[in-house]
Amino acid sequence: MKVAAVQRRFLELVTSAFLIVSVAAKPAAVSVPEIWPTPQEQKSRPDGFQVPNIAALIVDNDTDQPALRVVQEVLKVAGVKQFITTDNHKSLPGSALHVYIGGPSENNASANALRALGLKGPDDLKAEGYALGIGRDSKKNSVVVLSGRDKVGTFYAAQSLRQLVVPLGGKFWLPSVEIGDWPSTDLRGTIEVFYGVPWSTEERLDQFDFYAKTKQNSYTYSPKDDPFLRQKWREPYPADEIATLKRLADRAREDHIEFTFAISPGIDVCYSSDNDEKALIDKFQSLWNIGVRGFLVPFDDISYTKWNCDEDQAKWGTGGHAAGLAQADFLNRVQKNFIDTHPGAGRLQMVSTEYKNTTETPYRAALREELDERIIVFWTGPSTITSNITATVAKEAKKVFGHDIFIGDNYPVNDYVYDRLLLGPYNGREAGISDEVYGIAVNPMPQSQASKIAIFGSGSPEVHRRSYLAGVEGVAENQFSSALNPQESLVLRPLLEQFWTSYNSTGRDLGRRSRELTEYFDLMTDATSQLKRKMNPTFVEQSEGWLDKLGLYGKAGRTAVNMLTAQRAGLESTVRKEREALQNLRDQMGNISMTACPVGKCRQFNPTVAPGVMEPFLNSTVAITDKWLRA
Repeated sequence: MKVAAVQRRFLELVTSAFLIVSVAAKPAAVSVPEIWPTPQEQKSRPDGFQVPNIAALIVDNDTDQPALRVVQEVLKVAGVKQFITTDNHKSLPGSALHVYIGGPSENNASANALRALGLKGPDDLKAEGYALGIGRDSKKNSVVVLSGRDKVGTFYAAQSLRQLVVPLGGKFWLPSVEIGDWPSTDLRGTIEVFYGVPWSTEERLDQFDFYAKTKQNSYTYSPKDDPFLRQKWREPYPADEIATLKRLADRAREDHIEFTFAISPGIDVCYSSDNDEKALIDKFQSLWNIGVRGFLVPFDDISYTKWNCDEDQAKWGTGGHAAGLAQADFLNRVQKNFIDTHPGAGRLQMVSTEYKNTTETPYRAALREELDERIIVFWTGPSTITSNITATVAKEAKKVFGHDIFIGDNYPVNDYVYDRLLLGPYNGREAGISDEVYGIAVNPMPQSQASKIAIFGSGSPEVHRRSYLAGVEGVAENQFSSALNPQESLVLRPLLEQFWTSYNSTGRDLGRRSRELTEYFDLMTDATSQLKRKMNPTFVEQSEGWLDKLGLYGKAGRTAVNMLTAQRAGLESTVRKEREALQNLRDQMGNISMTACPVGKCRQFNPTVAPGVMEPFLNSTVAITDKWLRA
């Protein structure tokens, strides 16, 4: 790879993932911006237009209000100064942009508007699907139609419109397109279940807005530090905490996200107890009262060889099969006495005690045979942290549990490698898994902003039946490797190999290889300072230790190359100077200290960057130099 190409690619790496919800940059030539996630169907037409200063928004009483707000926000950015909101589509100013918001269930006028553009409606699409048309009608009016199969679909059409606005010549332009889109899985999103400092309320609200823009619709509240989810699961939340949870539930509803509440009674539940059943239902009711509609009961990380009450052993006996029967009976009662009595509730979900692999066991046989068929079972894949999930193994999981499967995917969570910031792409999930599972929820990191890179990528296999083509995404080139991605530093490693090949041979091309490598090291240093100046402050704050180390590695790498080239030239004083400078830089890196609190115990750590790449390189340069200086 040529250095110029490396430079361009590196700059893309450190900026692209954080610009995904911005209005597209001005193109070199007018073209239709890429929509993410990629729509199922999309065609371009030649009759795009400049966005005028006036927009007529044609709505009805049932038009989705969040979608209306998104459209207004997008068009304000696109230069619209005056909005006319009306339900009368027969008398519209010809100079205005005509925007029809709402599908057949929301706005009767949208069907005719689509037909005027020669487009089909969303009636045959799946839930949350939409038809989006932009173009000119027979009267040459500029028209946008956002027609959802339901209100969520209309909302997603508005999010696609957000990505289609293009600056052009000081104005804004909308391309003429026809889009038909729908998700392939019912639920797509995250489950906040990592060990460590939980997200703040503001971080969660920010996440919800991000999911809305990327068409993800699920968030499960399960922070490990909330005692009212575990040790105090029977107790009601205090009033101030209920108020905070209501704030989250309200925002989730505005963003069309199913806010699911996970209560883990397994620590001390008596499955046969009517009182414990009532305690859980009462807790669910208190959450229902503030707008929560999704409910999950995890039974993971508990023992099923030990009962919490004598009554359970007397009723079911011992062993995995007995535990499965007890859990099924308990959840079936919750299904009957709460979910079935609350129209509008989401499907009840559970995390099984055996949450990974597809091995047939007595416990799973009990769930398969006795658990209400409507209850969804969480599953992490072939292992707790899974490098690869195929459609075949997902189908096997559905068969062995006998229920719909919700993948709880433990990526990019880093509570087991808290010195790492896992920024590699979300891959290893085969196209077609969406046909076999009810949904996918990724388990993020405590670093909410950095988690967005993988969350953004997870929208591909879960929303559309496409393989996620694992390129280098986000600010991840030197934080790439994980259980999903065995490679590290995909650009830097080849440059180092080429440098060493030249250095260890006759020295041919050593000057060129040294320049290429030092230019890349300079990019590492410059990228760090640019990120600190330009990126959102929360990302910088959460990632500062890793960014600092990346920048110092850039300086140390250049110093190491200078040291070796000076050695080849026989410049001992320069070598000694660079050797001292390198040691100073390594000392600075060693002094970087961060705090993590996995499994409830806080500890200090030094952040890891480019694992297995930079330290071996620096160690080798020091060993070579010290040997040369002693000779």
